[in-house]
Amino acid sequence: MVGRRSGLSYAWIIVGIVIISMTLIYGIRHSFAVFFPPILEEFGWSRGDTAFILSLNLIVYGSLAPITGSLGDRWKPRRVMPIGLIILGLATTGCAFARELWHFYLLLGVAAAIGMACSGWPLLAPALANWFSRKRGLAMGLAQMGAGLSFTYGMYAEFVIEQLGWRHAYFVLAGTLGAVLLPLYLLFFHFRPESKGLKPYGADELVMAGDEVPEVPEVNHAVSHDWTLQQAMGTYQLWLLMLTYFLFWGIGTYMVITHQVKFAIDVGYSSTFAASIFAIYGIAQIGGNLSAGISDRIGREMTVTLASTLMLCALIALVSVNDTSRPWLLYIYAICFGYGGGFFTPTMTAGAADIFHGKHFGAIAGILLTGMGIGGVIGPWLGGYIHDITGSYTSAFFLCMGAFVLACTSFWIAAPRNADRLNVKIRKTRTPFD
Repeated sequence: MVGRRSGLSYAWIIVGIVIISMTLIYGIRHSFAVFFPPILEEFGWSRGDTAFILSLNLIVYGSLAPITGSLGDRWKPRRVMPIGLIILGLATTGCAFARELWHFYLLLGVAAAIGMACSGWPLLAPALANWFSRKRGLAMGLAQMGAGLSFTYGMYAEFVIEQLGWRHAYFVLAGTLGAVLLPLYLLFFHFRPESKGLKPYGADELVMAGDEVPEVPEVNHAVSHDWTLQQAMGTYQLWLLMLTYFLFWGIGTYMVITHQVKFAIDVGYSSTFAASIFAIYGIAQIGGNLSAGISDRIGREMTVTLASTLMLCALIALVSVNDTSRPWLLYIYAICFGYGGGFFTPTMTAGAADIFHGKHFGAIAGILLTGMGIGGVIGPWLGGYIHDITGSYTSAFFLCMGAFVLACTSFWIAAPRNADRLNVKIRKTRTPFD
């Protein structure tokens, strides 16, 4: 009984570390929206070319995610992750000295993405899956609070920019990353509970099913199959989940969040007000993260549908903003967009874990992030390009609406609700890779 209590206790310590990690690591990426206006002002580059900095970051990150996820399966993440933090910190510091567009492409687009892939969600997500046999939706939701805080981190960056300028702000972000997160990774982070002699949360309560699927299966699925990456790649479910990430995050979400601060400034709002809207978005996303545990009760598909509906409401409010006379429309946008995004990511990850969890889940989860990366190379750049040729973001935002509808449809067809049946089928048939 003592060991079980210790396992439960340390599982929540891991969740806390992930929250801090997500805040600081992805705060560097997501604060790009507040760096975007002063960089444009200083250098005068086109919006499309400048936004491609973030697009490049996403495609490099997404391409590396399966590789770093595999390192978690095969090597020691406690070696990989501190190295990733050092790379990310040096790349962020280097941005303070950037003078040419290719400098940003190399530093923030490539080097920072490498650091994020080696220290961030590609390894944090499978770690959470390792630490929780039950209530994965709740655990993922709590951990993803850090994703919401990474957007509020933009207010921190905006404050430093106002006080010291954007170049010195990059020094501050890099210093914060190293001072806070590096000691946590070196001293307290454990990728698997077995490394501390513990069991995953809920392991003692989990009743392993036989070949029969329960008549009323829980969302925390009991029937499991030790998937290999090759087996998972042979299922349409994996590719549909990858498509969901491609559409929801890569195209829809990142196109909007890259340009939302500049959009508000163009309408007539101050940069501080625009950054505050970005912060409200992040706070609302935390609310969505905290509520994502409902996917354990109402199902992953219904939760993703709710998330997509909120995203559509947000964009309807956003395209209705024409001047500064109705700031409440931006508040509606920020709350709905943040809450919807907060619902989506932990539910998506939990749904993938329902189907494919096993010792190779890190690599499989990395494939999903590749979908986000491929979409991400299109989304931010395309939003800027559409504005460059039309003088407006309206068409870009309508395109995002279509992406959210298609993402929701793709997730329903992938059907995490049928995970038990799929696992039983695979166990009975056995593929040649077994």
